[in-house]
Amino acid sequence: MVYFDSDYMVGAHPEVMHRLVETNGLHTVGYGCDEFTAKARELILQACGIPAGEVYLLEGGTQTNAVVIDRLLDHNDGVMATETAHINVHESGAIEANGHKVLALPEHEGKLRADDIRAYIRDYNDDDTRLHKVRPGMVYISYPTELGTLYTRRELEAIKEVCGEYGIPLYIDGARLAYGLAANGELTLRDIASLCDVFYIGGTKCGALFGEAVVTRRPELLPRFFSLIKLHGALLAKGRLLGVQFCALFADGLYERIGKHAIAMAIKLKSGFIAKGYRPFIDSPTNQQFFILPNEKIDSLKEVASFELWGPRCEKETPVRFVTDWATTEEDIATLLSSL
Repeated sequence: MVYFDSDYMVGAHPEVMHRLVETNGLHTVGYGCDEFTAKARELILQACGIPAGEVYLLEGGTQTNAVVIDRLLDHNDGVMATETAHINVHESGAIEANGHKVLALPEHEGKLRADDIRAYIRDYNDDDTRLHKVRPGMVYISYPTELGTLYTRRELEAIKEVCGEYGIPLYIDGARLAYGLAANGELTLRDIASLCDVFYIGGTKCGALFGEAVVTRRPELLPRFFSLIKLHGALLAKGRLLGVQFCALFADGLYERIGKHAIAMAIKLKSGFIAKGYRPFIDSPTNQQFFILPNEKIDSLKEVASFELWGPRCEKETPVRFVTDWATTEEDIATLLSSL
C-alpha cells in the first residue's frame, strides 16, 4: 500500500528525529524558555529577515489558528476568510468557540480577492444596523490554499493594501508553507514575512513530528501572547521539543529541501495522471494534486493506494486528492501510476 492521504501521515524527517534523540537525555527548563527554542527563534527571524520580530512555537495548526485569531480580534469581531478556508470547513468550529465568527467570502480557486474584502467592509460600514452585526476585524488566508493554489505577489499586495486601508491585520496560515514556497519562485519566506502582519510556518506537515512557528514583524499585535497560549491550554511544558525540531528544520536548509522534494514528487504524479488521460479537478502547482476519477477506478485504486475523496462521492465520477511529502518516493509514484 502507498499513502497519499495527507502530508502528516509519517513521523519526523530523519534529521529532525536524530536531533530529538540526540537531545533526549538533556535537562532543560520548560515552557519554551530553553536554549533550543531561543536558537530556533533566532534562526527563524534571520530566515524571515525581521530581526525585531517575534516567534512563538505551538503544537498544531488548529490550535495555532484559534490562539492567534483570538488575540488579533476583539471579543465580538469576526475573521474574513474564503468559503473553503480551513478555519471555515475543517476546524470543527474552533474559531467560533472563542466567540469569533468566520465571515465567509467567495472563493476564486481557493483564494480571496482584495475587491471582495473591500466590498464586505464597505457594506458593513454603510449598514445602519451594523451595531447588531459582527464587525470584520481581520483577514485570514492560507498559503497554499485548501485547493493547493497560490497567491501571486500582486494578489497579496492588493490584500495587504486593503487591510492597511481599514487598519486590520492580515494573517497567513502556513501549514504547508514549505510546499508553497518550493512551488512558486516568485515569493520567498522573507516576502511572506513582509506581506502580512502575522503568519505561521508549518512543521507538522513539513517534516516535524508536530509544531508550528507563529511569526510576526509586529510584536505589538500579540500582547501577552505567552499567557494567552496557556489560557488556551496550548503551552507545552516540554517546550524544547518544539525548539529542537525547528532548529533542525532551519539550521541547514532542511525546510527548503523538504518542500522541493515534495513538489518534485507532486509534478511526477501530476504528469503521470495527465499522460494517462485523467483531467485535473483544479490546476494545483503544489503538493496537493486533485483529479476527477471514475468511481470504478477509485475503487480499484483503493486496493493499492490510500487517498481522499474531495467531497461526497458522486454518481459516476468523483474529485480525489493525492498529497506528497518529504517521505514520498519515486517508487510510490510509480506504484500509483502503474495501477492506472
